[in-house]
Amino acid sequence: MNHLIFALDIGTRSVVGLLLEQEQDKFRILDFVVKEHKERAMLDGQIHDIQAVSNAITYVKEYLERSHGPLTKVCVAAAGRSLRTQTAFAIQDIKGKALFNEEDIFLLELAAVQEAQRKLLQAKEPVQADQYFCVGYSVLRYYLDEEEIGSLLDQKGEQASVEVISTFLPKIVVESLISALHRSDLQLEALTLEPIAAINVLIPPSMRRLNLALVDIGAGTSDIAISMDGTVTAYGMVPVAGDEITEGLSDAFLLDFPQAEQTKREMLSKEEITFTDVLGFEQTLSKSEIVQQISSYIDKLATAIATEILNQNNRTAPKAVMLVGGGSLTPSLPALLAEKLGLPENRVAIRGVDAIQQLYPMDFPIKGPEFITPIGIAIAAKQKPIEYVSVTVNDLPVRLFDVKKLTIGDCLLAAGVNIQKLVGKPGLALMVELNGKSMTIPGTFGESPKIYKNGLPAQSFDPINNGDEIQVEKGKDGVAASATIAQIIGDEKPKVLEVKVNDEWLKIAPTILVNEHVSSEDHVLNDRDKVSFQYPVSIKDLLLTSFTFTENEIEPFHLQINDEKTVINAFSLQVQRNGLQIPLTSTFEHNDQISWEKGKTPTVQMLAILKQYEMKQEISVTYNGQRVVLQKALMEFYRNGILLKEEDLLSKGDHLQLMVKRKESFIFQDIFRFVEIKQPQGAGSFLLKKNGTESSFYDLISHGDELDIHWEKKVYQ
Repeated sequence: MNHLIFALDIGTRSVVGLLLEQEQDKFRILDFVVKEHKERAMLDGQIHDIQAVSNAITYVKEYLERSHGPLTKVCVAAAGRSLRTQTAFAIQDIKGKALFNEEDIFLLELAAVQEAQRKLLQAKEPVQADQYFCVGYSVLRYYLDEEEIGSLLDQKGEQASVEVISTFLPKIVVESLISALHRSDLQLEALTLEPIAAINVLIPPSMRRLNLALVDIGAGTSDIAISMDGTVTAYGMVPVAGDEITEGLSDAFLLDFPQAEQTKREMLSKEEITFTDVLGFEQTLSKSEIVQQISSYIDKLATAIATEILNQNNRTAPKAVMLVGGGSLTPSLPALLAEKLGLPENRVAIRGVDAIQQLYPMDFPIKGPEFITPIGIAIAAKQKPIEYVSVTVNDLPVRLFDVKKLTIGDCLLAAGVNIQKLVGKPGLALMVELNGKSMTIPGTFGESPKIYKNGLPAQSFDPINNGDEIQVEKGKDGVAASATIAQIIGDEKPKVLEVKVNDEWLKIAPTILVNEHVSSEDHVLNDRDKVSFQYPVSIKDLLLTSFTFTENEIEPFHLQINDEKTVINAFSLQVQRNGLQIPLTSTFEHNDQISWEKGKTPTVQMLAILKQYEMKQEISVTYNGQRVVLQKALMEFYRNGILLKEEDLLSKGDHLQLMVKRKESFIFQDIFRFVEIKQPQGAGSFLLKKNGTESSFYDLISHGDELDIHWEKKVYQ
């Protein structure tokens, strides 16, 4: 069955119309027509005057209809120079999430595409995101926890990310084409991109492993496509093309633009050209003379094309260059371009219609390179059409540019739905500190969005058809994290210490503290809580927590003597660890053996002995044949103003006043404080004797002296 194809190449200088017929896998050209624009209705491939372009389209349509009947649908191309590419990242926190599935990956990729769209628009505000079609994207790299990975499917980690390169086409390019077609009573049957059209017919996939450059030199621009490693790797454009040569002729020979354009065309078939300048002078020059006069313009064109090829091909020359389009016939251009790229001359060639393998032989005079793109549009638009698909997203009508297998995700992008806001927010995490180490307890993950296609549950990567109705609901947000102390401890419960105290084994579990306050394992934590396990640090702590000691009992024995604190360890609690005497502040370990004994309650005398106080001085003498000990106090202790005796008990914290007396020698009369003096019956005066010698009350006495009192009988008168 034969298929008639109507294709239009709407260029800067003219509109080319073609009618092709498909016979099995090949195409036959049935008719063609070329109509030049009367005005500069196109600029760099973009329609600036829709009415003027529509007039040219109508002329072409009506011309072909006279021989082939009504034409209602047409295949056209969007200028490749309008394509925009942008790379971008999207990152998602997946800590604690179940295995990453296909839906998760696709939503992450779409989020990266939207980020690319946002970056593309940063310099073009206030253009809206939905004014660009995403005509395709490729994943460059996946990352898991910032490390590159081949695939995220079924992976687990803390952070997933993806880097994509997205290609966009401004809607205004397509909409202006459609408007011009509608004015000519034509419907858009299929659409392709000009670089794709040309490269598809000249560089089939089997040739794309080679590093080749295809340059379509039109009137206003030169489009460039690069192939390598089996695919088309880059598109480029320079705003220098055939019109540059026309303007060069105009400047060099004072020709108006139409006359200069006519002269340029005659150079393709004549060796001598006659023209009349604006002053009315007629000249006849050889082709070589004319080329010499405009060589700087040809050089400018070659330089611009070579520079862009190098820019798009990683600063290296391709293996070969194919030239198509009317501007490729510019004299000396192939050789000049080869020189600038450092290629042999036979590696830069002009390709004509005869190079298209999908065409049957024909009688039409369209052999040159200027018809490559129009034929490519017809074939590419039929073989790989880009159609429009209309759907609704949440009751909003959306029209998509179908350059690939469209999915629900594409609909969401086109509708301007924020992909990242569709996924439910994860619940707030709980940040706590356990024994000085920060811990994060994640909340539950938000749910994926609920998507319905024509009322049935669907996924974002499901394909769509024209007229589908899409409904999308935001996924439920996750629940904030909640945990008890027991849950954050898990299986790593703190060790229970065992120590032997006074022959009894004790098990010592740590005290749980939350923000320095005693708590329990079932305590529900709040954000920023600080949890710690506190073992008894010292033996003092152990005794206080495991026995009925009070802080006062544990405290070392001390007195205030003349307002100065004095600690007396000999009267304090005595502790041994593994048989060695240690202070209460010492630490202990698992399986240590500890013993303790309370201190004795001291007397004044015990205090004096311990402190080596000289409380008194004494001597021993003999009085009337009996030994007598004489004493004098050197120190006196008072408590609350009361003099203490040597046998009085002292309490911890007593305030004592110590009075120190001067040391003085004993005299005879001191004996009378320690012995009872009895005057014999009938005795009169007395005589004091020391060591048998007469003495007096104030004579000094020494240790060992013999003292006597001799009484004389009373004499009566």
